[in-house]
Amino acid sequence: MLKLMTNLALTAILQFSTSVLSQVQAETLWPNNHKVAISLSYDDALQSQLDNAIPALDQRNLKASFYVVPLSVTFKKRLNDWANLAKNGHELGNHTLFHACKKSKPYRDWVTPHKNLDDKLVRAIVDEVTVANTLLNALDGESVRTFTPPCGDQLAKDGNYIEAVSEQFIAIKGLEDPNFARIIAPNNIGAQDIIDFIEKQPKNVKLINVLFHGVGGDYLTISKDEHNKFLDYLLTNKDKYWVDTYRNIMQVKLKAQ
Repeated sequence: MLKLMTNLALTAILQFSTSVLSQVQAETLWPNNHKVAISLSYDDALQSQLDNAIPALDQRNLKASFYVVPLSVTFKKRLNDWANLAKNGHELGNHTLFHACKKSKPYRDWVTPHKNLDDKLVRAIVDEVTVANTLLNALDGESVRTFTPPCGDQLAKDGNYIEAVSEQFIAIKGLEDPNFARIIAPNNIGAQDIIDFIEKQPKNVKLINVLFHGVGGDYLTISKDEHNKFLDYLLTNKDKYWVDTYRNIMQVKLKAQ
C-alpha cells in the first residue's frame, strides 16, 4: 500500500511539473520573454508602402513582411526598392502572381475575369505560386518563405488550393489557430483602434497579425500619421511586444514545437 501511495504521489508530482513546464514554455515562447509577437504585414506591393511605410519602419528599426504581387505595376517598376527592403531585414512574402480572388463573393465587382479564382483550377494556382516563389528567390536569395492568400480566399474552381501550395511555405498567414493568433486589417481606422484590438486579446493569444494595405495612399488605407502613431506605440511597449517579420516569428514557433 505504501509503495502504491508513493508511486501515485510521484505521478502527481510529475504531472504537475509537466503542466507547469508547459505553461512556462507557452508564456516564454518568444525571445526575451516577450508575451506577444506582433507581425506587421503589407499586402499587394503598393507604392505608398515603399514611399511611406518603409521609411517609417526603418526609422524605428522595425521589421515587417511585404506580401508582393510580382506582376503588379509598382513591383515591376521599382524592383530595386523591393530588393533593398529585403536586404534591410524585411521579408518579401508570396501573395501569388496575379492576386486572384473569388468574384462570386459580395462587393467583388473589382475582380477582373482573368483574375477570378472561381474559374481557376488548383493546378494553375500552384504553378502561379511556384513561379512567384522563383521570382522572389531571384530577388532576395531566400528559400524559406511565408504566404498570404489574396482576399483570404482558399477555394479555386476544383478545390482548396491552399492545401496544394502549403508544402512550399513554413507558414500561411491568416490560417493560424484562433486560440493562438488573431488578425486585424486596418481600413480607415486610427492607431487607437488597432491598439484597443491588441490590448483586448485574451492571454492565450500569443501572435497578432496587423495586415496593412495602403499607407497614406492607394486603397484600404490608414493615414501616415495614424500609422506612425501605431509604430510609436509598439516602440514604447517594446518590452511587451516582439515585432518581427512573419517568417522569423514562425521559425521561432516551429523550433519550440
